[in-house]
Amino acid sequence: MSGTFAPISDRYSPELRQLILSLLNLEPCKRPQLDEIMAEALCVRPLLNLYTDVGSVRMRRPEKSWTAVPSVAQSRAGGVTVAARVRGCRTGPPRPSLPPALSSTYTWGSGIPRPLRLPMLNTEVVQVSTGRTQKAGVTKSGRLVMWEPPPFGMAGGPSLPGATEQLQPQFVCRFLEGQSGVTIKHVACGDLFTACLTDRGIVLTFGSGSSGCLGHGAFPKIVEALLGYEITQAACGASHALALSSEGEVFAWGRGDNGRLGLGNQESHNSPQLVALPSGYEAQKVLCGIDASMILTSNHQILACGSNRYNKLCQDRIVSQGEPLPAADQVEEVLTFSPACSAPLSQEVIVGADIGTAHSAAINASGQCYTIGSNQHGQLGPVSCRASRAPYLVEGLQATRVTLVGCGDAFTLAVGADGEVYTWGKSARGRLGRKEEEPRSPRPVQLEEAPPSLVVSVSCCHGTTLLTAKRE
Repeated sequence: MSGTFAPISDRYSPELRQLILSLLNLEPCKRPQLDEIMAEALCVRPLLNLYTDVGSVRMRRPEKSWTAVPSVAQSRAGGVTVAARVRGCRTGPPRPSLPPALSSTYTWGSGIPRPLRLPMLNTEVVQVSTGRTQKAGVTKSGRLVMWEPPPFGMAGGPSLPGATEQLQPQFVCRFLEGQSGVTIKHVACGDLFTACLTDRGIVLTFGSGSSGCLGHGAFPKIVEALLGYEITQAACGASHALALSSEGEVFAWGRGDNGRLGLGNQESHNSPQLVALPSGYEAQKVLCGIDASMILTSNHQILACGSNRYNKLCQDRIVSQGEPLPAADQVEEVLTFSPACSAPLSQEVIVGADIGTAHSAAINASGQCYTIGSNQHGQLGPVSCRASRAPYLVEGLQATRVTLVGCGDAFTLAVGADGEVYTWGKSARGRLGRKEEEPRSPRPVQLEEAPPSLVVSVSCCHGTTLLTAKRE
């Protein structure tokens, strides 16, 4: 190979001229490879600037040199020291402080002993949901935000092999990609899958499609079987889901064990199935537990199906709380949505509820909190009769008007109208988010926001709590 080229101008640095000459070498084997070029000191700085300075705006105001700033001794005029002229300080009006966050989202449990404030851009989160592996929220502007652990080896992420120091868990926040033109108004998380609801009543699901819980196989996409309905709310259990339409219709799909789909059998379905409700009842809200489902009706009653272990669904026929319950009146599972049969909860006007692993909680119109189910770890509260299967009015919250409740695997959470958050039950691995004193009694959780603050959404799953609040 032969060829000639003009001499390289002296206007370029010696390093750049040498690099160009090596690239023009007549022998191909002597020309540097791409990785060798990028490793040159001449190229390293521009490569770094590509990631750090791209998109930056050049400052137009010239910076003053340090020598131009008078010292404290030179700044005395008439016996008055101008403290603002000390080295490095601004001399103009005070810089405005950052505006307070529009909302704050916290998590605890699963090894996090105290409420951990999650990172968030300057936007307001109005609803949250947590599953076994994911934490999600919906912003006021209709975007879906996810909180995830940092990549392996980064601060707050999974520890490197052999590491002895355990760092405080941290999370990074990201918005769902590819959401242009789509407004999300509700999100629900299962164990390994997530369902989103748009402002047009369309349901989108993604994650693991085991047991048909995505409603269409194993691919993230729109649940096409529901396109003919305007869906207003969705709920996810461990491996099943419910959807509620604007006409009060309820659809169920996913795993069918224990009759949790309310279809009269225990079969699983990978597409939404219309659920038949008892005559005279209209669904207003749907809830999912690990192995059960619940509906709050327009007349403020409870309908439930699935596993009734420990009578967590109020399906035992209890007339009076003090009377012993015959074995014939104990119900272990219900295959169709059925009204609550356990007094006094069956006679109350119910405005809110949640289902845990082995217990549940409900709020009546007066703001009183009832719990029912297993009390193995004190998740019902300080109950005198440990083996009772009857609903129990939680002691310690009589002076508090409860507005929200959440049930985990062995703990309970209640939010008062004054903004206080109370937890009780099993305290292991930070489930209660507070000191382990009197774990069986409702005690407040200390958030960074001091009351008055408004807790707008709370979600409990397994041993984790996710909560979002805003300043009133």
